[in-house]
Amino acid sequence: SGMAEPAANKDGDARKSTEETLGRSAVAVWPIIRRRRSTPRSRSRPSPITPFMTPRTPRMPSSSLSTNVQEQQGSKPLCDFSNFRANVCEMRGDVRVHPKAASVLFMEPEGSRRDEVWKIKPYPRKGDEFCLSHITELTVKSSKVAAECTRYHDVPVVIFSLTGYTGNLFHDFTDVIVPLFTTAAQFDGEVQFLITDMALWWTVKYHTLLQKLSKYPLIDFSKDDQVRCFKHAIVGTHAYMEFTIDAAKSPNGVTMVDFNRFMRAAYSLPKAAAAALGESPRVKPRLLIIKRHRTRMFLNLEEIIGMAEELGFEVVIDEANVSSDINGFARLVNSVDVMMGVHGAGLTNCVFLPQNATLIQIVPFGGLDWISRTDFGNPSEMMGLRYKQYAITVDESSLTDHYPRDHKIFKDPISFHKRGFEFIRRTFMDKQNVRLDCKRFRPVLLEALDNLNQ
Repeated sequence: SGMAEPAANKDGDARKSTEETLGRSAVAVWPIIRRRRSTPRSRSRPSPITPFMTPRTPRMPSSSLSTNVQEQQGSKPLCDFSNFRANVCEMRGDVRVHPKAASVLFMEPEGSRRDEVWKIKPYPRKGDEFCLSHITELTVKSSKVAAECTRYHDVPVVIFSLTGYTGNLFHDFTDVIVPLFTTAAQFDGEVQFLITDMALWWTVKYHTLLQKLSKYPLIDFSKDDQVRCFKHAIVGTHAYMEFTIDAAKSPNGVTMVDFNRFMRAAYSLPKAAAAALGESPRVKPRLLIIKRHRTRMFLNLEEIIGMAEELGFEVVIDEANVSSDINGFARLVNSVDVMMGVHGAGLTNCVFLPQNATLIQIVPFGGLDWISRTDFGNPSEMMGLRYKQYAITVDESSLTDHYPRDHKIFKDPISFHKRGFEFIRRTFMDKQNVRLDCKRFRPVLLEALDNLNQ
């Protein structure tokens, strides 16, 4: 039976995960999927080096921004729409944010001939019309006339949306938290967040992170009747490939290692690095197995636990779900040296792992290797983690309970991708469980142990 396309999330109830959407990054591999998805006032001070960032050149005090408006913006366009995933507007000078008019105005200096009008939806899913149809559109434009300021701010503002696909752990991070960190970390808390399409439940859930990135109360764009004036405004957030930061393009060159450090600092996680067994041979390495219910389950979990314990691991079993206590689960993940699980949103918790820990991703059968590496392999390695990807064979898949062994789905699974996203999700994800061949998988755990001995 087919599954209906989930609605983009307005209240946190609808969920649309990577395994459900396969993400924008999958366009190169699944062009059909892309078409399917497309249907749907405060004192200013110089910023010190942020403690979770590699030292870089400190930003200029905000007071220096008011010296010459024309020099600040220069000839640079107000917006950059060149990124394949996210549009971002950035303005320095006299910027007026008028929520009631859904507009952000850049006040032109005398003699300026700038004439710009941009339409932007501040959520990094460019090209996904289904998702963006639920995002408030803002007008960013240059102007010589605007409403008078009713509130003045000496700190920059970042304007972003909380609708889209929030509510799924992976999308919470790849669409909001990582891009917001990338954009706002440079300000060391001296930044105002103005949120369109507010989701209060989301701000409660991630209060710890939001408070770490901004020292000021959140402003709900839709309920704000002020004309707020800033010297520096950013509309939208910087986003690159899924769940990653492009250090060559990011503000101040922030990296995913910085992000991992930020996450551990935000939740006061004690473990900075994985166990070094060579230095402490009596220490038992800890392995966390992410348990799933309903789909992509381990059918022989007890056998896997037994093998891991035989190899010397202390095994911990837990399930990461949307309603999980983040603080508690973050501490659990940070306490282990190796984390493993079948491809799914739960692997996003690797952000809490200590440096040099190992993430093992089990890839379901069906040609999902590339998207698995894109979603979790590349990001984990960029965070300073070790990564192993284990693709199951036909014999390890429960699909053999539904199709004869000589079926084309086993001989040429990629050919079935042209049937569209619904088929891929229903067949290779929602209806597939995993029975690990422990003999075949054993070397993967042994390699994880070797990593801890180095």
